Amino acid sequence: MSDKPWLESYQLGPYKLERTLAPYPAVPLHTLLDAAAEAYPTQTAILFEGRTTKYHEFRRRVDRLAGALAGLGLHKGDRVCLFLPNCPEFMLCYWSVLKAGGVVVPTSILRSDEGLLHELTESGSRMLVCQQQHLERALVARQQSQLEHLIVASDAGYDVEAAAGPLPSRTHDLRQLAAEEASPPSVEIDAREDLCELAFTGGATGVPRGVMLTHFNRHSSFLQGIPWFMKPLLKGIAGKSSVVLAIPMFHAMGGFVQQSAVGEGMRVIIIADPRDTAGMVECIREHRPFLVPGVPTQFMRLADAGLRRVNSMLFSGAAPLPQEVAAAIRQKTGMSVSEGYGLTETSTLVTVNLSAFSRLTGFAAKEKPGIGVPVPDTECRLVDPESGRQVALGETGELLVRGPQVMKGYWPTAGSGLTPDGWLHTGDIAVMDETGYLRLVDRIKDMINISGMKVYTTEIDEVLFKHPAVSMAAAFGVPDPDAPGSERVMAVLRLKDGQAGAVSADEIREYCRAHLPPYAVPRHIEFRDDLPLTVTEKVFKRALREEILARMQAGGKPG
Repeated sequence: MSDKPWLESYQLGPYKLERTLAPYPAVPLHTLLDAAAEAYPTQTAILFEGRTTKYHEFRRRVDRLAGALAGLGLHKGDRVCLFLPNCPEFMLCYWSVLKAGGVVVPTSILRSDEGLLHELTESGSRMLVCQQQHLERALVARQQSQLEHLIVASDAGYDVEAAAGPLPSRTHDLRQLAAEEASPPSVEIDAREDLCELAFTGGATGVPRGVMLTHFNRHSSFLQGIPWFMKPLLKGIAGKSSVVLAIPMFHAMGGFVQQSAVGEGMRVIIIADPRDTAGMVECIREHRPFLVPGVPTQFMRLADAGLRRVNSMLFSGAAPLPQEVAAAIRQKTGMSVSEGYGLTETSTLVTVNLSAFSRLTGFAAKEKPGIGVPVPDTECRLVDPESGRQVALGETGELLVRGPQVMKGYWPTAGSGLTPDGWLHTGDIAVMDETGYLRLVDRIKDMINISGMKVYTTEIDEVLFKHPAVSMAAAFGVPDPDAPGSERVMAVLRLKDGQAGAVSADEIREYCRAHLPPYAVPRHIEFRDDLPLTVTEKVFKRALREEILARMQAGGKPG
């Protein structure tokens, strides 16, 4: 048996895919934009609320802004925080910072003031870009951090109007900067060593940590994506197709999507609000995009919305997609939802489900569930979390990853977070079959210990999702007061519209008993109108668990 069984699964229908892409070119990431602008100058690069920007215009604006940033004193290696929602300004500033030799620190406008200050101070960011509606927050943050310059875009858009003045000192209008007749500075980039991003982890399981991604990491991840698994169809995609970008751009997956789209000269249709399900549905109907990437919570909403037959490729990432949601989408649209897997630490991409893409393109009648197979030149192995022993095919273990897309390390120390020989412990439990296909089972930190038995919360979630009244579900462990060191299962549920009061906790338990071993049936069940989400649109299990633990410590019951 090969130690890399996934290589035999490198197939898109009848087409064999390359087993290796090595050697990977050590070039700056922004060469992707230059190449796209040369090859597809009149293709639309950005479509946002009816406003369009062609690739030749986009590159010209990027070059001017890069020159203006250098004029403000941005030097190679300086960090620039993008405190922006999904908007054209994010894309403009992302590529401009790279061309100026800077490092992008992407963050969310939903971050708390404390969270924003943590990222600014940890990264040592010298500049921050925001919309005018967030200027007051930025000014307060500047007083407590190393920030020197603030760059502000009008809320209507830098391409629509200037920011309202007068602006405070060391605060600059993005529209004016992007219009200056300035050329990008000449900066020598060592792609393998120099950072293009300092991205912070989501903080769903702990304090956010800065992840150092080099130009080489990000460019390698780009090559391992669409240029590899869509190569047989690339002539019909590059410079011709479009992608709906409703994933938050600051997120690892959102960043990967926009970089991949630019690298292939695709039109990026930006959805401002990732929770605007109606807007997503209307966009898909009107523009018929080639690719619709999303996170599971977005597909959960789409499954309940008016999405009908489409020819778009649907791609889910960032968290396991419940099979019940995938089935609902397939029934309504006639299209399968493919899955991939990655982390901020891996420049996003680790695996992709080729069988689902084969099904989507009409090359295969069946598909395999799960997150798919490792992308080229990416080594994966599963080990027992306690002993470190590699487990056999079909057994669960922690997923370890090594490849050209894996981070340089956690900020600020190269190699930190990696083993001496370059392996990244993902903290995810998975299982691999004989064809190399992987299926996620749970996060190590989310596993429940019931009298020494391991219970995987994603398996409980899957069962709960299958109940016809359940819209969203989150299972997690809480301490068992009758057995110190052991836990009980708790589930927090959101019911579908019109189902409130129609189903009881006892009915949910009875349903679970038919599909789960007795010890895995939720002891505590709570119904809510909404479940908390992280800034990256994942169900925030840690926040739920901490809330329940605080309730228990105050003498209350879990549910």
